[in-house]
Amino acid sequence: MRTFRVNDIFYSLQGEGRNTGRAAVFVRFAGCNLRCPFCDTEFDTFREMTAEEIVATISQYPARFVVLTGGEPTLQVDEAFVDLLHQHGYEVAMESNGTRPAPNNLDWLTVSPKEYPRGTRNEALGSAALLCKEGDTSKEALGSAALLCKERGTRLPDELKVVFDENTDPETFLLPPSLQSKAAEPSASFLLPRETPPLLYLQPCDTGDAARNAYIIKRCVDYIKAHPQWHLSLQTHKLIDIK
Repeated sequence: MRTFRVNDIFYSLQGEGRNTGRAAVFVRFAGCNLRCPFCDTEFDTFREMTAEEIVATISQYPARFVVLTGGEPTLQVDEAFVDLLHQHGYEVAMESNGTRPAPNNLDWLTVSPKEYPRGTRNEALGSAALLCKEGDTSKEALGSAALLCKERGTRLPDELKVVFDENTDPETFLLPPSLQSKAAEPSASFLLPRETPPLLYLQPCDTGDAARNAYIIKRCVDYIKAHPQWHLSLQTHKLIDIK
């Protein structure tokens, strides 16, 4: 019987992004394929749990909204597990770094891109709002690749949440690596065609240094005022001191 490596299951309020303030059961999966210096989550310890054991645990709480997080949940979660949660009446959201394809049957996908690891294929990236054919960066080729991705059923993010510090250029996360050097070209600056474009959020990085945090918040606010397609996301669970 298949088991999952689960770091923690807890009940709280969603503190970030579009679903801020919603009561949610969080299932934190162990393991991640990135090691971000600002990460505030311990996700290496775990206990083995079957899908049925996870469902039994989350059913103790009244909310029917579950958030699959990590670590990086796409390392373990597949469509069959999401289907099981749906069968038990849950709305299913996921928080991912976008370096791996996410299950297509999620109800909500938040991608918080950090970097583009070497060897990652553009075709599978949920964190990129664009896809391209290798070696061809024309607008026509990008559009064709985007449509191909849609035909294959690749799950695109509902919201893109970029952790912002004084060195962040949010626009680079709207382009795949092969186009980032051409970001100034109008032909390269468009989002992947979809019925509903992803919501764009900037979240000030919590560095643990009050003075630096204040500077980052000011820079973030100024950036959003100059680029109003982006919205501010705050870690409200930290502000009110809940898990």
